[in-house]
Amino acid sequence: MQAQGAVRVAAHRDSAVGEQGSDGGRGRAKPTKKAPVKKKSTASATADSASAAASSATTTETTTESASERASERARARARSAAGAKSAAAVEPPKAESRIALVRRARRINRELAEVFPYAHPELDFENPFQLVVATVLSAQTTDLRVNQTTPALFAKYPTPEDLAAANPEEVEEILRPTGFFRAKTKSVIGLSKALVEDFGGEVPGRLEDLVKLPGVGRKTAFVVLGNAFGRPGITVDTHFQRLVRRWKWTEETDPDKIEAAVGALFPKSEWTDLSHHVIWHGRRICHARKPACGACPIAPLCPAYGEGETDPDKARKLLKYEKGGLPGQRLNPPQVYLDAGGRPAPPLGAA
Repeated sequence: MQAQGAVRVAAHRDSAVGEQGSDGGRGRAKPTKKAPVKKKSTASATADSASAAASSATTTETTTESASERASERARARARSAAGAKSAAAVEPPKAESRIALVRRARRINRELAEVFPYAHPELDFENPFQLVVATVLSAQTTDLRVNQTTPALFAKYPTPEDLAAANPEEVEEILRPTGFFRAKTKSVIGLSKALVEDFGGEVPGRLEDLVKLPGVGRKTAFVVLGNAFGRPGITVDTHFQRLVRRWKWTEETDPDKIEAAVGALFPKSEWTDLSHHVIWHGRRICHARKPACGACPIAPLCPAYGEGETDPDKARKLLKYEKGGLPGQRLNPPQVYLDAGGRPAPPLGAA
């Protein structure tokens, strides 16, 4: 009896965890079996292997393609660097450029231009403040070259303010005819000469407020005289200066006085005169009004307007003017430092 009970208890216990027989569990319980692990068919295994290989190949292809693209991009970057220019997308400053970023970029441009034009100087021939103020007045609506070719005859005949103040206007007009607007310019230079004699003892004043009182003398002319004849800092906002500072996004102003104030705030006052030379020289030689030589521009990576002009390096080099293009400069008597740098003096009026 005890043995029978033990069998029944064992059977009951086994039936609870194992599979029951056809007799409802009254017979011997079958031992527990582990579910067999199904092996993948050859076809299935082959498909999975192919899928894995395809995935691996895709990854490899993507990696290779990505590496290839990076290599191509590096090659393009080297080519752009060799050409001295970058793509417009690469050089465009942030749309919301901060004030600090603007100041840094502006000052870097000036430093770069100082290296390109270490010999930059006023491009009007003069020997004293009187000659400079007269030459600057005459430079309106013409080139410095034409003024330099004209003033030798003028100053040979009228070397002082007293001489020019007493000159016959018709004789002066004939001398100044090559500069254009010669009647208006004759009136201005004779008028300013009389003002110098009557109000300043025949001497050119060294103050802005006095200079702008002279006939034909505005702030631009006054700063040219102050900066180059008296060594007093000033910003010369001529057409080249206006064009370039707007291209560089230093300011959006169009009024010369507002441009002067906006740009002056980006630089120490001590740098204003040299800054003017650097910008004007760059505008005359490389960053022209109609067709800038972008592909030959040394500050292309810093310029938001890159691409407005010729970007092909070979074609851009053909657009360079004056000494950058292997041509004469604007002064008949340039400073020695300019000649030492490879610059050539301009020919006199009427020279072949």
